[in-house]
Amino acid sequence: MKGDFSPFFVFNIMLSQYTKEFSYNWKLASPVILGMLGHTFVGLIDNIMVGQLGSAELAAVSLGNSFIFIAMSLGIGFSTAITPLVAEADSEKNFEKCKSSFKHGLFLCSVLSVALFGLILLSKPLMYHMDQPEEVVELAIPYLDLVAFSLVPLIIFQAFKQFSDGLSLTKYPMYATLLANILNVIINYILIFGKLGFPALGIVGAALGTLISRFVMLFFLWWLLTQRQKSKAYVQKIKVFVLERKMIKKIINLGFPSAMQMFFEVAIFTAAIWLSGILGKNAQAANQIALNLASITFMAALGLSVAAMVRVGNQKGLQDFKELRRIAKSIFLLGLFLAAIFALLFVVFHKHLPLIYLNLNDEVNKVDNLEVIAIAAKLLIVAAFFQLSDSLQVIVLGALRGLQDVKIPTLITFISYWIIGFPISYFLGKEEAYGSFGIWLGLLSGLTSAAILLYIRFNYLTNRLINSKESVLST
Repeated sequence: MKGDFSPFFVFNIMLSQYTKEFSYNWKLASPVILGMLGHTFVGLIDNIMVGQLGSAELAAVSLGNSFIFIAMSLGIGFSTAITPLVAEADSEKNFEKCKSSFKHGLFLCSVLSVALFGLILLSKPLMYHMDQPEEVVELAIPYLDLVAFSLVPLIIFQAFKQFSDGLSLTKYPMYATLLANILNVIINYILIFGKLGFPALGIVGAALGTLISRFVMLFFLWWLLTQRQKSKAYVQKIKVFVLERKMIKKIINLGFPSAMQMFFEVAIFTAAIWLSGILGKNAQAANQIALNLASITFMAALGLSVAAMVRVGNQKGLQDFKELRRIAKSIFLLGLFLAAIFALLFVVFHKHLPLIYLNLNDEVNKVDNLEVIAIAAKLLIVAAFFQLSDSLQVIVLGALRGLQDVKIPTLITFISYWIIGFPISYFLGKEEAYGSFGIWLGLLSGLTSAAILLYIRFNYLTNRLINSKESVLST
């Protein structure tokens, strides 16, 4: 009997209260992960296809997408306000509250999508004043025009996706995303290289593929939701212009800080693209390769972040804060486990993964391509280290959004990325310092700071909620 109470046995008992949730958490998160992985995989295919055209074209896509990523971060971040509101209303079985949350979120996302499209068009001249290679800027401008317009269907799609996730119907956005991604790959292949009688449009062909596939993705998700009994009544007969000021204010109060959280993180990665561009087109192309690979593994954490948002939102609606805390911690643990596996893969294969992006048989660009691969291999070592912190920070952020706590986390993300991370990237990223490697050391510092501070916030908040409820019950 004495052996039954050994430290190892006690540890297993404590651990099992979290690991027993892994199966359900994975079931909820996996469709989101697969959908996002499909989307990121298309980005990988795009980069490989464009990389065959040369390092200047790859750098141009990177530069153009740096503007798009900033706008996307605002739109996608804002749309996340819909999920916890829908999840809470769903657990309360409150149809009117749920439909109102979705309708107002859809309206605001639609308005925001058009505004962001206009903002990107107005910001294009900035490219000429950013010390970027001239040939890269000239290639990036026409690419940006088309991809900027694709923000409209993408952000409206996000409103439907966040609503669907809030109802725990995470498979439907996955189906829509996968269909769009398959279509995107086919169109890109035809238009980039000029197949089936079409002209070879280069990176403009890649932009057209993105635009067309995003419209298909939006309409297909809407159609799927009309076929499911649980969601059908919400997405049909939407009186989108019959609005309530109170609900608009509530979504903005949740959505704006959430948008800024995502903006602060995406913006520092965008700054890394621009800082890499100052070092030259090869450094910028290497940054794009490492960033694309890191984005693939990040999708697992992003899917678990959605699971955390939904499950925490459900428990908040039920007012079961002890269970909320246990479930959230189980998701954090699963995320760290997966991140450790990805970190190991990056360390082991850091010299091999960049090889899939560039054509080493291209004698004209061979010297440039070899330099790009060497730089990217070093960046993947840093990417391996920030797998853990990047995973933890985004999953904890999802849990905090589920609690509808957004203001303090916004401040935390700003401090982590722009007071701590960016200065390190800027000073260590200079050519006379560590170059591209120094830029990514700044990213590592920012992500690690965010992970630690956000977890402290979650721990404090959930303890306070549990103690407050126990005090009420005891009186």
